[in-house]
Amino acid sequence: MGNLDIERNIRLFVEGGGQNMGLLPTERYASFDYCFNYFQHFRDKGMIEELAEPENIQISCLHLCFYLASWGMLRGSSSLLQKSIKFFEPLIKYIVSAPRELWEIDAGQYSQSIMKLLMDCRRNIGMALTPCGATDTLATKIMLGVFGNVPAFDSAFKLGFGVSTFGWSALSKIQQFYIENQEEVDKYRLPTIDYDTGRSTSRLYTRAKVIDMIFFIEGST
Repeated sequence: MGNLDIERNIRLFVEGGGQNMGLLPTERYASFDYCFNYFQHFRDKGMIEELAEPENIQISCLHLCFYLASWGMLRGSSSLLQKSIKFFEPLIKYIVSAPRELWEIDAGQYSQSIMKLLMDCRRNIGMALTPCGATDTLATKIMLGVFGNVPAFDSAFKLGFGVSTFGWSALSKIQQFYIENQEEVDKYRLPTIDYDTGRSTSRLYTRAKVIDMIFFIEGST
């Protein structure tokens, strides 16, 4: 990571390049914002349980499913391509029942007990998506889009960050990266985009999301 340019990577994420138009209300990157805003709204209101209520569960599945589709998780090679949004109902019910600490965790807080919680979450997501299961990539994209507590371990992030799997070693490395680059990471905690207005909200990206952005670009360029 000796040649890592955090400012450049954030700028490329926000401004885009080539066919990628960057972080704009109608572009792919904003799919995270809309999904994250939706789930975090219920958390902010102290209504997490209502995500799985009959009047909300369909739209909860839709928000999560479209974010995943937009970020490549329903492509032709995925078994999820053969499923409808109703397949995601057990996952929404797991999210509602999951330890409340998962909504509070962010990079820089990865103690041994917190890392165990995160790895338990990754495993439980796979169980909720039986029989398809969940790769590290899928599980961590869900964790990022709902809780914002870990980066998404897709191929670009793993290449850029120099890790191969989600686990103790990778989480410890994220923790150390944040400690060493706290000021810059915190500086780039951008506000999410509001779906209705296309303007910035008062909700900031988590530190894990900023680290995700940095190394997604690092591994993509």
